[in-house]
Formats: sequence, structure tokens, C-alpha cells
Amino acid sequence: MEKLQYISQGQTREEQELNIRTALDNGIEWVQVRWKNASEKDLTELCQVSKKLCSEYQVVCIINDHVQIAKEIDADGVHLGLNDLSIEEARTVLGDRKIIGGTANTVSDVIQRIEEQCDYIGLGPLRFTSTKEKLSPVLGFEGYQHMINSLKEKSITIPKIFAIGGVVLEDIQQLQQIGIYGVAVSGQITNRPAAISEFKKAMI
Repeated sequence: MEKLQYISQGQTREEQELNIRTALDNGIEWVQVRWKNASEKDLTELCQVSKKLCSEYQVVCIINDHVQIAKEIDADGVHLGLNDLSIEEARTVLGDRKIIGGTANTVSDVIQRIEEQCDYIGLGPLRFTSTKEKLSPVLGFEGYQHMINSLKEKSITIPKIFAIGGVVLEDIQQLQQIGIYGVAVSGQITNRPAAISEFKKAMI
């Protein structure tokens, strides 16, 4: 599984599509299509274009929240928030071969996600981020360390955890030392697509 995810950003379909194309041109290998305030029609069209682009570049295309759209366009999977459709229901719709990721913010969330058998966990936010409305409590590096320590104390195998929420290049080394598998990045990649190659080098 790739260690770097790009979470798409943009106020309009054109912006979203341009940002996704630019990330692909700069070597991203995992795109999560996320456009919170779009109409279903606009979002579906963006997802269709994104899936086509990702297929051309042979990269993973994940849809945020919308299981039905993911099924319709044959995306590689979905990412689900804690208040979205359950992992179990999503599995029923999408089948066993699709990637299903789940959001978490606390130790109990992480354990719930492990029990639900999602393929990876998006744990965050690391710090304040303006790209997400209704932000969960900020974890900071201490929060991540506490999570990993708690799982070890309970003898739970550490799952593939992606740090999310305001993550920048300078965070990578510390996150990896803590035991975090990967990162999901939005702002820094949107604003400076060349950062993708730097993230990849930092995450070996």
C-alpha cells in the first residue's frame, strides 16, 4: 500500500480536476477524491473523470464518503468518516477486493476500525487545518505516540495508520519514528505539487 495519499482540493470542478491532474503529473500514486460541498451531479462527474485519469496513470483512486458513487464508477475503494456508512455495509456494496479506509480520532476509534477490518486508518488531525469543517480534537505528535503506546500495551497489532490533518513534509521523520505508516496530504501538495517527490524520498 502506498504511503502517500493526496486528498483532492478545490472549490469548483475545474479546480479539483486541475489539482488532481497536477498531482498525477508530479508522481502521486494514490488520490482520494474529496469535495464536500458539491452537488451529487458535480461530484459524480468529478469522480468519473478522476477514475479515468487515475486509470491512465495506473494509480489508486479512492472516493471520500460516497460508497454508491465508488461502486458506479468502479473506483478502487472508499474512505469513510465515523458518521458515514459502516465499513461492514460498504463491504457488502463494494465487495472484498476494494480498499476501505476509515477515519479515527481516539484509541477507541482505532480499535473499532481494527475490529471492523478496514484496510487502513486515517488518524487525525495532527494539527489545525482549514480544509476540514467540524474538525475533531487535534492530536499533535503526543496524541499519535499515545495511540501507538496504547495499542502496544493492549498487544494489538499496529494497523496501517495514515496521519492526516495539516501534515507537512517536516513531520514525516517524527511520524515514522512514532510508528505511523503513511500520510494523507492536501494543502501542501495542492499549493506545491513538487513536494510529492520530496514526501516520497522522506518516506522510504
